[in-house]
Amino acid sequence: MQRKLISFDWAIKRILRSKANFEILEGFLSELLFEDITILEILESESNQEQKDDKFNRLDIKVRNQHEEIILIEIQYDREMDYMQRILYASSKAIVEHMKESDTYSKVTKIISISILYFDFGNGDDYIYKGTTNFIGLHNKSLLQLNEKQQQLYKTDKVEKLYPEFYLIKIKNFNDHSKDTLDEWINFLKNEEISEHPKAKGLLKAKETLDYLKMEESERLEYNQYQKKLTRPSQCL
Repeated sequence: MQRKLISFDWAIKRILRSKANFEILEGFLSELLFEDITILEILESESNQEQKDDKFNRLDIKVRNQHEEIILIEIQYDREMDYMQRILYASSKAIVEHMKESDTYSKVTKIISISILYFDFGNGDDYIYKGTTNFIGLHNKSLLQLNEKQQQLYKTDKVEKLYPEFYLIKIKNFNDHSKDTLDEWINFLKNEEISEHPKAKGLLKAKETLDYLKMEESERLEYNQYQKKLTRPSQCL
């Protein structure tokens, strides 16, 4: 019989902020971004504290990728909200919050915004969408490129690498059939299930750490109340 696991959004609220469990988040991010990610720290930003429950709706993480680049990653995971403008606002504010007044604009930190969407959001039949910024010529449709000096300054040859990236994971669109290791993670996000021998990075640790039966009685009661609240009828987008 398969053990019941805690939902990922609850785990982020209560469990995955601990350094001892960084391996789980690192695994998820590495599978999604197709590169090895190391978490440096969980950030408590000003925007997380603006509203009473904000810190429960967003997690800011400072990471290093396999190219030794420092990146700020936001994970937003509420069940329903006005998302198009929220992700734009949150990513823009994160840039400002983590930039010193004396920094030049070339020091703007790369932002990756990841939204785990548990509600119907926009029209589209895929379950993972990625958004980037490029500049296309109005007349000849050519892609604007960085010149040699800009490439040296920014240490990249692509304009899109300078701007925030947005990942939208539409949980409901996943068909429950895992074709690769990233799908193993999406299956867990949707169904709170992990196979006996998962291949995806971080999932074996998640299976051990997020076991419902290992929770204290008080934690289980609080978690059950949270789950009941999610099932109540509400106004969706």
